[in-house]
Amino acid sequence: MLASLFAVLAPVLIVAGIGYAWARKGLDYPTAFVARMVMTVGTPSLVLSTLSRTELDPAAFTSMAMACLLCTLAMALGGWLVCRASGQHWRVLMPAFMFPNTGNMGLPISLYAFGEHGLALAVAFFLTLSIVQFTLGMAIAGTAASFKALLRNPIVISLAGAMPIIFLDFELPRWLANTADLLGGMSIPLMLLTLGVSLASIRAQHIGSGLVLGGLRIVLGAAVGWAVGMALGLEPLERAVLMLQSAMPVAVFNYLMAVRANREPEQVANLVMCSTVLSFAWLPLVLAWWL
Repeated sequence: MLASLFAVLAPVLIVAGIGYAWARKGLDYPTAFVARMVMTVGTPSLVLSTLSRTELDPAAFTSMAMACLLCTLAMALGGWLVCRASGQHWRVLMPAFMFPNTGNMGLPISLYAFGEHGLALAVAFFLTLSIVQFTLGMAIAGTAASFKALLRNPIVISLAGAMPIIFLDFELPRWLANTADLLGGMSIPLMLLTLGVSLASIRAQHIGSGLVLGGLRIVLGAAVGWAVGMALGLEPLERAVLMLQSAMPVAVFNYLMAVRANREPEQVANLVMCSTVLSFAWLPLVLAWWL
């Protein structure tokens, strides 16, 4: 069991650790360029590549999308209740509870834990959450959400391109499939390197509250994922991926949105840092449940 858990988490820790050490040494890392490359080229290619290689049942894709929406709504309610209890501003905590790091961490861990089929299910969760985050999430955070910008978002475009593959059993031409494989292959390593670089640049303050709220976000996310999976009657692998994705730490994107809106970015950075550190202790427990 320990060997299986180590095999899943070691690549994530090592690659993110390389990014962290790289940034701490003061070496140049073009974060803005890499993030744009991953978001506009790598991730859409990964979506097409993964869904074209894996025979993902349309019902399973729909179930994961529905489960993601239910988990997001439940976590929004949980975040609002925590805001009421702690006196925090709802625009600060709600996005942190609603939008976990299903990309930089969720996709790699789902791949290493559950293989290509698990990655395809995680992609379905990630796509659904991304659409909610780029619309409702931006509105909650206090930044402008444009429908036109959503339609131009490469991840949303890749979702539109994946629909014929999933629901019409459409096959990509060989040249396009090979290109998507090649470009998509860069996404996960760059995601993890950027995660490490981002964590190195965040200065956490008020560690105590960050650990409490960050830990609450992770544990509540796992509980919500498990409850939603049981309520929808999902298959064991679907429940495992759902619980794993829902239990991810606070996404770095929430910090970027807080900076953009000038709405307590230090507190959000604290949540990102503390929840990510806690996740490396918590995720082995979640994985041990399913492996």
